[in-house]
Amino acid sequence: MAKNNYSINCNTKSVDRLKNISIFYRTGFFLLLLLVSFNHIKAQSSDIITKDIKFESEGVSLAGTVYTPQYSHAAVVLVHGSGQESRMRDFALLLAKNGISVFTYDKRGVGESDGVYAGPEVSTNNVDSFNLNLLAKDASAAINILHQQNKNIPIGLIGFSQAGWIIPIATNINPLVDFMVIFCGPVVPTLEQLRFQFFTDGNPNFWDNHTEAEVREHILNATDRYQFENTDPYDTLSKLSVPGIWLLGGKDIQIPVGLSIERLNTLKTQSKPYEYCFFPSLGHNVAFSDSTQPIDIAIHWIKERKHCMRSK
Repeated sequence: MAKNNYSINCNTKSVDRLKNISIFYRTGFFLLLLLVSFNHIKAQSSDIITKDIKFESEGVSLAGTVYTPQYSHAAVVLVHGSGQESRMRDFALLLAKNGISVFTYDKRGVGESDGVYAGPEVSTNNVDSFNLNLLAKDASAAINILHQQNKNIPIGLIGFSQAGWIIPIATNINPLVDFMVIFCGPVVPTLEQLRFQFFTDGNPNFWDNHTEAEVREHILNATDRYQFENTDPYDTLSKLSVPGIWLLGGKDIQIPVGLSIERLNTLKTQSKPYEYCFFPSLGHNVAFSDSTQPIDIAIHWIKERKHCMRSK
């Protein structure tokens, strides 16, 4: 992918050896074993080994694949966005080629994973608190599996969009999580995100005709189309001490980035180890845009976690 000259605001602490890529250090601790079935091992290449795994979470069997490079700086579990998503093999391979071990699995009810998928495609709500907590438990179970094979390197969660709600919950329930990386994830309550999403109505030119002030007024005063238990990531993030980085696009029409950044800044004033990089010209798919800068930043940030790892 070609690099574009995007203006980037990285609210981070710079380190010379990262060549101006931002870092912040913290770690977490815990150990929990789960039943795991290793189906088979195969060599992807001379540098990366893949291992297909089935594991248990909340009474169902989930299926995934671990990608292990010859030398791992860190390890991550990939957390899905909304939708019927299976293993994110291409993204996992990209990270593995950059020295990061990866566990990616089919979302429950999708692909080879058992369970029931929740989402608008099947006329169910995938952002109610029950489903978000269930998906967080799946991510936590995956962390336990990855930890069994990576006890001497930092282990974290990396995800997209809806993962902005799921990852903090999973981190809160599993102290094995050492760090969080969230692409275009909301730091606002689920109901506020829906108010914004209905306001933009999928219009790619929304920000050409609306202001941040108009967005905030609408979110404050709009009537909710649905009624369900609200989930506010701020509540969970205020309890955590695990470092996290958010990568956000200024043209996002799925989540209110301005409000999310404001909340992150408030958490930072409370000495929370949270950072963000803001890309004014990018939209919701920050990780899969024409610019490689968001992925480059995330990879460098993840690999720096080894410098602050505590003994587990």
